[in-house]
Amino acid sequence: MPAHAPVLKMLRQAACALLAGAALMATAGAAPPAKSHCLSECRPRIGIVSAFGAEADILLEQTQKKRDWKINGNRFTTGELRGNQVVIVLSGVSVVNATMVTQLMMDHFHIERLLMSGIAGGVNPASHVGDVTVPESWAMPMEVYWNGDGSLPSPCGAAGDVSCLGVKLAADNGKPRPDFKFDTPNGPVSSGLFMRDNFVMNASNAPQGEFRFEFQADPEMLALARTLKPGLAKCGPKNPSLCVSVQPELRVGGRGVSGSAFLANPGYRAYLFDNLQAQVVDMETGAFAQVAYANRVPFIAFRSLSDLAGGNDFKDVGAFFGSGLAETNEANVTLAFLEAWSRRRR
Repeated sequence: MPAHAPVLKMLRQAACALLAGAALMATAGAAPPAKSHCLSECRPRIGIVSAFGAEADILLEQTQKKRDWKINGNRFTTGELRGNQVVIVLSGVSVVNATMVTQLMMDHFHIERLLMSGIAGGVNPASHVGDVTVPESWAMPMEVYWNGDGSLPSPCGAAGDVSCLGVKLAADNGKPRPDFKFDTPNGPVSSGLFMRDNFVMNASNAPQGEFRFEFQADPEMLALARTLKPGLAKCGPKNPSLCVSVQPELRVGGRGVSGSAFLANPGYRAYLFDNLQAQVVDMETGAFAQVAYANRVPFIAFRSLSDLAGGNDFKDVGAFFGSGLAETNEANVTLAFLEAWSRRRR
């Protein structure tokens, strides 16, 4: 046996003893801490997303103990707003921007609830500029199957069956919803644009996922919104000489819709109201709602009406653009909700 063999044997025994001790500590609860799921900060917060700068600015002015985070070029501001820990971000216009920024917020912060704050176009002809709407659900009817004519598409055999293509037509009471029809001097002409459901997957429906036409706002947050009595202005702060003729109201309930098109078409607006009883249309909230559903986070959305979509037939449209009325009323409702939510939690 070499002269150094006893020494090597002792070293091996010592190493084994150290490994055994480490294993014993691990089984006794000394394991390393679990990896955090928040990439930037893990304090529980309400996430607030706005699409338009003027909307977010009003909320940011009221936020205390602010800290800015730059994430992929986007500014997220954490702080306290009306007694709630919040993080506020400007998404920019469009369903794509809303999707990306909302998911980025979910990945980097601990978001317990989501709130969309912004302006939109009215669909219900009974609504007025300056009204604030809080829909019960949000859909994206511009997600379509574009058929060659007004007949039900049948690429998979039966009329209305598009499942072999990995998509599904939106249905009402088991029947596909009708396509949009253009008004012409010779009568309505079918566009072949049939609404589709959206595919969404999360931890509760994986691995098959599911098709959904709309996403429901949180019942608890909606119930609180129905109790609010905010003071809504008729004249905006930027130009008090421009005022609406009808006192704005808070309207809770109904369906909101979103799409990638800036809607300025009275015919399509009427189609959305007649077939979906839609109250309001924008370019972000439907996507925001789908991200909330995919992450299983409760949400609510506040949208103030800047005009009636396709607003050339709406006499009060200048009141928004000239005075800032819509974003001011919307911010007042959002702040009232946050204050009531904070009191409720206490």
